[in-house]
Amino acid sequence: MITKKDIAEKLLDHLQHKLTSAELVDWAEKTLMGDFYEDDQFHTIRNVLAQLGLADVKAFGLEYQDCEAIMQKLGYTLEVKALAVA
Repeated sequence: MITKKDIAEKLLDHLQHKLTSAELVDWAEKTLMGDFYEDDQFHTIRNVLAQLGLADVKAFGLEYQDCEAIMQKLGYTLEVKALAVA
């Protein structure tokens, strides 16, 4: 079952460069087509997956502000930190 937490984790992996845009889009498209979703969050999950699945289309894209809005829909807030390079 796909939950809001699962999507948030994938999006964070993408933002932290652990997952490419292509990999995120591919995951979202496959997940959208086949998995079961948290019942009480069905519409939110489907809408977010659809948005992520279109992120490879130039007209839609996926900017940081989009990621912030998606995370808010999922019940999270993004926080940015800067770490000194050693």
